Amino acid sequence: MKRLILICTTFLMMFVSSVSAAQKITLADVTGSKFAPKVVSGINPIEGTDTYARISDDGKRIVTYSFKTGREQSVLFDVNNTMGEKISSFDGYTMSPDGTRLLIQTKTNYIYRRSYTAVHYIYTIASRKLERLSDGGPQQVPTWSSDGQQVAFVREGNIFLVKLLYDNAEIQVTKDGKFNEVINGIPDWVNEEEFGFNRALTFNADGTMLCWIRYDESKVKTYSLQMYKGMRPEHSEYTDYPGFYSYKYPKAGQDNSVVTAWSYDIKSRKINRLNVPIDADGYMPRIKSTVDPNRIVVYTMNRHQDQLCLYAVNPRTTVAQLLIKESVPKYVQESAVEAIKFVGNNIILPSDRSGYMNLYIYNMNGQLQRTIGGKFDITEVYGYDAKTGDVYYQAAALAPTDRQVYVNHKNGKTERLTDAEGWNSALFSGDYQYFINTWSDYNTPYVYTTRTRAGKVISTLQDNSQLRQTIKEYGFCKREAFSFTTSEGVTLNGWMLRPLDFDASKRYPVIMHQYSGPGSQQVKNAWSAGSMGQGGAYDSYLAQQGFIVVSVDGRGTGGRGAEFEKCTYLNLGDLESRDQVETALYLGTLPYVDKDRIGIWGWSYGGFNTLMSMSEGRPVFRAGVSIAPPTNWRFYDSVYTERYMRTPKENPDGYATNPIERASKLHGALLLCHGTADDNVHPQNMYEYSEALVQADKDFRELLYTNRNHGIYGGNTRNHLLRQVAQFFMTELK
Repeated sequence: MKRLILICTTFLMMFVSSVSAAQKITLADVTGSKFAPKVVSGINPIEGTDTYARISDDGKRIVTYSFKTGREQSVLFDVNNTMGEKISSFDGYTMSPDGTRLLIQTKTNYIYRRSYTAVHYIYTIASRKLERLSDGGPQQVPTWSSDGQQVAFVREGNIFLVKLLYDNAEIQVTKDGKFNEVINGIPDWVNEEEFGFNRALTFNADGTMLCWIRYDESKVKTYSLQMYKGMRPEHSEYTDYPGFYSYKYPKAGQDNSVVTAWSYDIKSRKINRLNVPIDADGYMPRIKSTVDPNRIVVYTMNRHQDQLCLYAVNPRTTVAQLLIKESVPKYVQESAVEAIKFVGNNIILPSDRSGYMNLYIYNMNGQLQRTIGGKFDITEVYGYDAKTGDVYYQAAALAPTDRQVYVNHKNGKTERLTDAEGWNSALFSGDYQYFINTWSDYNTPYVYTTRTRAGKVISTLQDNSQLRQTIKEYGFCKREAFSFTTSEGVTLNGWMLRPLDFDASKRYPVIMHQYSGPGSQQVKNAWSAGSMGQGGAYDSYLAQQGFIVVSVDGRGTGGRGAEFEKCTYLNLGDLESRDQVETALYLGTLPYVDKDRIGIWGWSYGGFNTLMSMSEGRPVFRAGVSIAPPTNWRFYDSVYTERYMRTPKENPDGYATNPIERASKLHGALLLCHGTADDNVHPQNMYEYSEALVQADKDFRELLYTNRNHGIYGGNTRNHLLRQVAQFFMTELK
């Protein structure tokens, strides 16, 4: 017995010693790079080969490597070794389809989430000649023709064409582009943001035709953001008087851009409108090339977004033929639209028509050839090997919180290519002989391995061993998975992070973090889980302040099939807030949780659901922080909102379920934070909600961040924001 006591005492002393020895995490650590993992990024597989290109670590060269050995093979580009033009640095590149040239991207200036302008150069690998793509100003979405002899791009809403064989002669294809009226070849704000793309421009297969989508946004209402001088960056033009940034933003139920598809015959210079059937208020979320010069594919969707059509269009005759009509209950998921692939004479179409996201393989005549999947969601499509018929993909087949990489063979046999539970993703070589596997779990940073196409590990490229040691030294707390069943009989998954010196005999305050938006996941067995990335460094920071940190994915989130995800349809915020309240009630039953000291916070949709949860009616939250929240879906954009809610005219009761209408029911101390230049969730949401709180005689705190967008960053901004969140909870919950 004495020996047992001695062993236990020794263990306890070692534990206490390890806790006290751990270095304290600071907010500067959280917002800085101390806990940033090393990543293997920028890899561009070269089609049909087992090599890839990437930018060198010093950012000065573009180098090719072997997938199999990882060894450097050749230098494609070096800023210090060019003929003609000279540049000192570059931001990115695009290789021509024939592999002989590169488009070098410099002076990148971001506009919205995915759009940017940049000054591009054409680099010929053999001669090392570097020359400007255009002297007319920065460009957007430069696009190669299939033979690498032409480049099309967009400038100020118009399309231009550069012919390399004709001494880089530049032709202006369209002339009707005008800011806030007409855009050619790139999507408007709402299409870019909610359909996840920045290029609406393509050549046909032989480079004789150029095709694009035109957006007429002249009838779309304008939203103006007031801009100030600010700091980091400073806008000196607004020193004395503020100015405005005004842009077209269609809100729920309002006019959208009118979209049409067009073609340009490069030889005859004739422009034709393509006869693509589309509703007057419909969408064109993509335009794609195929291997057939007489066929491009244009996607269309109805405004309700429950019907997706793929049309094969002849760019010369303008005639469209329906290939696939995808119609599913409630809505077609945006992730499915993004993941459609055209490989040779095959189309890979993800669909949740079975109740789970599975894959459907069609030929180019629209005939179904094969179905891949089961009662689980396929979450990424990595490719289709036309030689073997193998389809490579990622799926949540083991559990909603887990991802593995699989191959489905032409004979129907499926094999799992990754062996460790957690979060696996893959990047395949151009010949599908090898892939780079990225793996992590809740408590392990990314490990990158090179594998054969059968999944056999060849080498480890990066294991983040140094970061593992760092997080150990700084006392990162381990995430523990759990699940529980609500009073409504719904099983929910979550993770919990407890302080290193956790004492089960004490009662701790809890901070719940969630996002809760349709199809999202915060509860995933991955290093990226957590409130602010970097392995949840901010969560461990909060745990070091004496909090238990918890995250639970409620109804409406992803990885659990269409029924679980789409059950919030037409009534966003109702079930999601109920599930966060149920989480707090469950946590309150645990012997080490103080049920009277539970807080909740979130950003964007998570901010919205924070407000909904705090005004759900059951007073379980003592405090909450809501960052950049939508507060009435009438204020948010048409594409996203109507996908889940239809229009305010069609669904008035659903739109009436919002934080503003619930303001009088708010319970608990509240901190609101918003950027004054948020082009996504407009400051209008904050202003109208705070007014509702004032009129309901509710106390709250409010922080506004000058000239900051939806991400609320720049200079010291993020450090300041996270300090306010932490201090608020320390004040209200301790």
